[in-house]
Amino acid sequence: MAGREVFVHPTASVHAKAKLDAGVWVGPYCAIGEHVTILKNTRLDSHVVVQGRTEIGADSRFSPFSTIGGEPQDLGYRDEETQVRIGDRNFFREFITINRGTIKGGGLTEIGSDNYFMAYVHVGHDCRVGSHITLTNAATLGGHVSVEDHVYLSAFCGVHQFCRIGRYAFVGGFSVLTQDVLPFCRVAGMRPIHIFGLNVIGLRRKGFSNERIAALKEMFRLFFYSDLNTTQALEKIQSQFPAGEDRDEIIKFVQSSKRGIVKKTTDQWELELA
Repeated sequence: MAGREVFVHPTASVHAKAKLDAGVWVGPYCAIGEHVTILKNTRLDSHVVVQGRTEIGADSRFSPFSTIGGEPQDLGYRDEETQVRIGDRNFFREFITINRGTIKGGGLTEIGSDNYFMAYVHVGHDCRVGSHITLTNAATLGGHVSVEDHVYLSAFCGVHQFCRIGRYAFVGGFSVLTQDVLPFCRVAGMRPIHIFGLNVIGLRRKGFSNERIAALKEMFRLFFYSDLNTTQALEKIQSQFPAGEDRDEIIKFVQSSKRGIVKKTTDQWELELA
């Protein structure tokens, strides 16, 4: 097809009022609803269902048997006109479900750009997912979950409703999160989940300098591995380090937490911080 054309396979069902931008490719047996907008060069391979008031950005790809913009799995939902908004250059693999928002949750499920969602991922209603994130196979976000930029969620993770995962965090496979995960750290486990120190390898891959990593290690030592309580640790961090993006982000994240922060540590924390 020419770059400015829209291709719709004869077996696909596309509502006459749906808005498809130049270069959109709709494969066999896809179904696209009335209030859907899909921007340029996005491809739906086959058997993809896009429902509700859903906006999908440019240059994205959807593998077979995904359902985007479906009704929220919330017993209080009464067919309100809530939304899903997805950014650009996202790759969604097979059997993914993304539910639209609820009125009580703000009415919007939102996903940023440049993300990779592996097979069977579920994004619940009213979630806020940032950019440059990887959700591996069967990672599941309950309603109202916030995942910030550059997070890596390993296979079969389960994230409880209203939890937050801070930037550059790494969550190990089969983990169950019922509290917030501090930015820059590694966590893994089920009952209980453990903190495994700073996500050093991930931060180095993202271009963090040795000096920046060393400062974060010391902040983590004060917060997780000292005898200070949370308030004392934050005061110590604030007094010991000058104002800056990382320090201020950690302090603000902790102070705004409503579910508490994952803090249970391993016995080998000295090795993990090295």
